[in-house]
Amino acid sequence: MDITWQIIGRVQRVGFRYWAIQTVNKIGNISGYIRNADDGSVIVYARGEAADLQRLKAYLYQGPLFARVDNIIDISSPSVYFPPIENGVFKRI
Repeated sequence: MDITWQIIGRVQRVGFRYWAIQTVNKIGNISGYIRNADDGSVIVYARGEAADLQRLKAYLYQGPLFARVDNIIDISSPSVYFPPIENGVFKRI
């Protein structure tokens, strides 16, 4: 299952992408990317089993210590480019 989320709030310049990668590594079985968007949000493009992705989404709402997540929006097609997902790899770009 592939998903794309836009994470709204104070999510840039607080270590959010690094923290998300560490979180994905703990969950396991999720591949994809995370990147900053021009509007101050963060975009996640991920592939995995539905249960693992829902677990990730719950963690993303918590975020790292200095982040504040106001909302996570499911988007059907991101306005930013993502390269093809590499199986077993989740990284920031």
